[in-house]
Parts: sequence; C-alpha cells; structure tokens
Amino acid sequence: MKFTEQLNAVAIDGPAGSGKSTISKLVAEKLGFTYIDTGAMYRALTLKVMEEKIDFSNEEKIINLSKNIDIKLLPARDGINTIKVLLDGKDVSEKIRAADVTRNVKYTAKLKGVRENLVALQRLMAEKLSGVVMEGRDITTVVLPTAKYKIYLDASFEERVKRRLLEFEKKGEILPVEELEKDLEERDNSDFTRDVGPLKKAEGAIVIDTTNLSISDVVTRITDYVKKKL
Repeated sequence: MKFTEQLNAVAIDGPAGSGKSTISKLVAEKLGFTYIDTGAMYRALTLKVMEEKIDFSNEEKIINLSKNIDIKLLPARDGINTIKVLLDGKDVSEKIRAADVTRNVKYTAKLKGVRENLVALQRLMAEKLSGVVMEGRDITTVVLPTAKYKIYLDASFEERVKRRLLEFEKKGEILPVEELEKDLEERDNSDFTRDVGPLKKAEGAIVIDTTNLSISDVVTRITDYVKKKL
C-alpha cells in the first residue's frame, strides 16, 4: 500500500458511539484534509439490500451486490468535510442513518466478501487525496495499516448508549433505552468478534477515552499529535 506512504493519512477506529464521525470531521477541517466515513459505505449497502428486499441470510447475493455497487462520498454544500452519500446517484445521507439501517448494518459488515470489495473502494479513494482523515472499524489495521497517524477512540458503554439516544432524538426517532443497549451490545459483539476486519487497537495507535472529554478537547489532542509529527 504505497499510497499511505505518499500522503498524510489519519486513520481513526473505535466502537459505535465513541465520537468518531463528529471528531473526524472536525480534525479534517482543522488540518485541511478530506474526511471519509467508511461506515457510511456499509450503511449504504445495507440500505440497498433492504430496498431490494434481499434476505440478510443470503450472503452470496449480498456479496455480489457489493461488487458493483455505486457509492460515492462527496462534500455537502454546507462544508467540505460534511459527507453527502450517493447511492446509485441518489442522495441517501439521511436514509442510511435510520434506526432500521443501524440495526441491520452488522449483517453486511461482517461478510468477508463485502469487506474485501468495500476496502478496495476505500483505498482507491485515499489514493486520490493529498490528505485524508478516514474513520471506521478497521482503518488502522486493514484499510490503511501504514498510515502515519493511528488513533483509537473509546468511551464507556453507558456513555455510548447515551450518545446514540441523543442522536436518534435529534432525528425525531424515540427509541427505548433497552432497545438501544441491546443493539449496541450486538453491534459491539459483531465488530469485535467477526473473522474479517475485527475492531481492535492497532499497534502504535494512540488511545483516547472520550467518555469525560469534550469534543473540542479530543479534536485538539489529535490535531496537536498530528502536527507534531508532520
């Protein structure tokens, strides 16, 4: 992966609710890099599976769908580091954040063939950029393993549940706390135990527990770390 040696790549991993998306966007903005949310790609595929009424147990069909899926991540009008997600040319930025997509994404993200196909797309995106902040579950270990800057964000389970609750409330979706806890437990289990691209702390990555830190504190820690090594 020569491309990771030719550009400034900040790779950020962490479990759901650790603050990756918000923090990564702000870090990219401060550094003048481009932000890429790889999780949005798995969500877009999950949405397509649902729209085409494919059973999540039909792994072969899902993997085949991921081979030629048309996903584009573009800057939105309200800022270069806010991602607009296009699926087959249509803006699905809001749809992929719905609760049903969130519940089902674990079924597509765990498939080896799916991950191989989407990782190839993610690397291709990074190759074309002069500076990138890429976040997901396996960025530091699989997608950009030779990235110069590796970050692992974490937070307590209780804090992550609270953040997910607020996230859905902002979208007008009121979900029982018990349901969110169950979904997050299942997502964590899938992320940490899947055979391909499991979530883990990469060797050399700096670990930041965001539980009791403000967003600005975390962003400052990461940007200071990167600037010292530039």
